Amino acid sequence: MFPRRFCSTASIALLALLHSASAAQLPAGAAPPYTVVSRDGRRPLAARTISGQEMFALDDLARLFNVVVREDAAAGGLTVSAGTETIALSPGQSLVSLNGRLISLPAAPVREGRTWYVPVDFVSRALAPALGGRVDLRKPSRLILIGDLRAPRIVGRIEALGSLARLTLDIAPATPHTVVQEGTRLTVRFEADMLDAALPATTSPDLVANVRPGDAAASIAIDLGPRFASFRTTDTPGDRGAARLVIDVMAQTTEAQPAPMPAPPVSDAPPLIDLAPSGGLRAIVIDAGHGGDENGAKGPNGALEKQITLSVARRLKASLEGRLGLRVILTRDSDTTVGLDERAAIANNNKADLFVSLHANAAPRPATSGAEVFYLSLDEYGDAAERVAHADSDPLPVFGGGTRDIELILWDMAQARYIKESAALAQTVEASLRQRVPMSPRAIQQAPFRVLVGANMPAVLVEMGFMTNPGQEKQLQSDDFQNLIVQALVESITRFRDTHGAARPAGNR
Repeated sequence: MFPRRFCSTASIALLALLHSASAAQLPAGAAPPYTVVSRDGRRPLAARTISGQEMFALDDLARLFNVVVREDAAAGGLTVSAGTETIALSPGQSLVSLNGRLISLPAAPVREGRTWYVPVDFVSRALAPALGGRVDLRKPSRLILIGDLRAPRIVGRIEALGSLARLTLDIAPATPHTVVQEGTRLTVRFEADMLDAALPATTSPDLVANVRPGDAAASIAIDLGPRFASFRTTDTPGDRGAARLVIDVMAQTTEAQPAPMPAPPVSDAPPLIDLAPSGGLRAIVIDAGHGGDENGAKGPNGALEKQITLSVARRLKASLEGRLGLRVILTRDSDTTVGLDERAAIANNNKADLFVSLHANAAPRPATSGAEVFYLSLDEYGDAAERVAHADSDPLPVFGGGTRDIELILWDMAQARYIKESAALAQTVEASLRQRVPMSPRAIQQAPFRVLVGANMPAVLVEMGFMTNPGQEKQLQSDDFQNLIVQALVESITRFRDTHGAARPAGNR
């Protein structure tokens, strides 16, 4: 389908295309070239900026894709023929016709001298359907991929989180990969022909010295810094077939350690982390309110509650893991829809010790502001809630004879047993928030929130502010304010751990 006109290459490796040429280095009107890649190799494709629009010369596209361009002087138009398919273009018209089907372009064809130019989107919107083969235009990377190349788009970022550096790689589409340590380097290898990667500059050179294209095809190398001690990886699914790989690079401890006793070698053992003291907190579930089809509250300038809650949840997870060594589970780590009962079920199934649901409020009056902390109200359950709170376990027969005491708790009654602990957690959270952010006149409240009902552990819901207040909408979007919320929650969880320990009965672990 496509001509074989590229120089042969031994392998197609990662492309880290840095188009750093300044305007002074390019001819007037010229733009950095695109790179056309097929299994036969790669070559540049010149681009021009005309009236603010990037364009390709039709003559260049004709040579590249083996199509025929004809100018109809009588009709004042152009045709591009690819086999039996014909694309008709007209000067001054941003609509083109592909066998009678109209296709919109961001700009009309332009003639300069004897050369006709078309917007770069012409390749993906008109030429690719006419050719009947895969032509993938990637404007952010200035790439045109031809054929069945496997070239996932990878966007990376690095965060400094106390004693660790976190490298996050968003991968679209999801692509199988492995992470291995090779001396002072981590290598991420992908099952792909090439990588379309935007790699970040390091923010923690003592842990991650550099992130760069790997020496092998379709790989990323992470050069480790002098304080590197160990690493851990986490894979999670993303939206629309994407995936996320998180690599935490952990630092060496600075305290003097006694000489280690000889121990038998253990191959492929995971890095050890400090566990919380017996009876302390081990796992926490952070619930980012709303998501997916549920936007939640919307601010007057367009900010969405679901975006605010997810941002704070991610920051809180990183801080709790880095500072307290806790296992932290997010009910969602992307813009996905999660049911209210499913959120509590995630906490129950992971045997979490605490459940914290994050939200941003709304009110009819724009002036209403301040954070609020809620725990569950059981008024509507009456005497049933009191009976559950003091219920004994029930003996049930087990395989092989005998019985075992099992605590049977109705879903709607699960939180009833932890109301006192939830109230104490709410008071601790409110006290820490009050030291850092504005609070509502009704800072602690009880309400029958469905998301708290099924939680079989102390649980609170935090309204971080009012989205409907223009000033607070801006605050809630800022890094500084979100960090203050995270600091308050980490402090309150630490205080609750030190004063109450883990409130879950030992039998439920």
